[in-house]
Amino acid sequence: MTEKPWDGRFSEKTDARVEAFTSSIAYDRRLYPYDIAGSIAHCKMLAKVGVITDDEAVQLVEGLGIVKRELDRGEFVFHDSLEDIHMHIEARLLQVAGRVAQKLHTARSRNDQVALDVRMFLRDETRQTIDLLQQMRSALVDIAGGHLDVVMPGYTHTQRAQPVLFAHHMMAYYEMFTRDQDRFADCLKRMDVMPLGSAALAGTTYPIDRDYAAQLLDFPSVSPNSMDAVSDRDFAMEFLSAAGISMVHLSRFSEELVLWSTSEFGFITLSDAFSTGSSIMPQKKNPDIPEIVRGKTGRVFGALVSLLTLMKGLPMAYNRDMQEDKEPLFDAVDTLKACLSINVQMIPRITVNAETMRKAASVGFLNATDMADYLVGRGMPFRKAHACVGNAVAYALDVGKELDQLNLAELKQFSPLIKDDLFDHLTVEHMIDRRKSRGGTSRENVERAILEAGKVLSEKA
Repeated sequence: MTEKPWDGRFSEKTDARVEAFTSSIAYDRRLYPYDIAGSIAHCKMLAKVGVITDDEAVQLVEGLGIVKRELDRGEFVFHDSLEDIHMHIEARLLQVAGRVAQKLHTARSRNDQVALDVRMFLRDETRQTIDLLQQMRSALVDIAGGHLDVVMPGYTHTQRAQPVLFAHHMMAYYEMFTRDQDRFADCLKRMDVMPLGSAALAGTTYPIDRDYAAQLLDFPSVSPNSMDAVSDRDFAMEFLSAAGISMVHLSRFSEELVLWSTSEFGFITLSDAFSTGSSIMPQKKNPDIPEIVRGKTGRVFGALVSLLTLMKGLPMAYNRDMQEDKEPLFDAVDTLKACLSINVQMIPRITVNAETMRKAASVGFLNATDMADYLVGRGMPFRKAHACVGNAVAYALDVGKELDQLNLAELKQFSPLIKDDLFDHLTVEHMIDRRKSRGGTSRENVERAILEAGKVLSEKA
């Protein structure tokens, strides 16, 4: 089928190469459930206001149902000549329902039609993403709660800094993904606005009832400006921005899993079910899942940059350039959901090597700050205490000992304020439990954070 809606204006048939070049059906076909739902709502609205009859509306709805079932079953035949999913459905509807199908497009344009489809698609995908983030947060809370007494070194500049609870580390990612979930919930508000009824750009002369159509499609509001409604994709850019930030967090988490699973760290063991081997080295067990997640982050970044670049120079209203919004958007949606889903499945299968972590937290002078705090507690200014402990660390390095392995006489050479009770301050347990400041890594704080997170997650479930 090669007839075009605009054939009346043109004296030549569209070149087949142009049809192939301009066709978007290879990817926008996935919008068909939303296109049909929008068309059903539109025809019901047209009947309500008297633009078409009730009988005509019934015929159109029945015909659209037939077309949807064909698409659901994979029986639908696509042609480049029909360009996009809107024209495919309309052309097939004409075959199924007859000439009444020619009335369906009254009072609308493909411009507001595609804006509607994308908003409905992205609304559903955003809700699914929010659900996956909820599951991700739950998985992190579970692994934190199951390892509440595991101590590990905390790092700054990739250097061992101070001991923290492994659970505290996991709950840091819980906070990141909580903000991600909030961002998606927030952008959903601006996404959930119905553009249908804006027509090509100026609205329509027909007495349409946009609020009724919005009610049928479960939109809480309608777009207030027809030009804005058909010409902007800021709701998609906002989604991609939130997706990019979430991928940053997934990538950071993946980087740590990669490092922690190495022989050099040995902090965790990834499940065999979520690892792969080498084609040549029999001993290898590779952390391919976190590596691939880390790699896929660039795709989502690229989608955001692509859409920002696409839109930055477009005059109002609709321009055909905007056809290029879908491929990066669809890819980013699928990529983010896949990365979240695989992590939700992988995290519960991670083995935490508690003893290895504890040993790592017990060496490398991670108690130096606590020694300085001890001196401050005895009246020494912090900057002076910092220098004093720095000298003690230099000495300990020379003699090949940790600070807590030095005897009292060795320590007293750095300050007469040092007493026997210093050694209690330098134990891992003491260092953890003393950090009771709000948000700190004390067991009491972390246990409370896990309990509160559990309540929040159960309320939103």
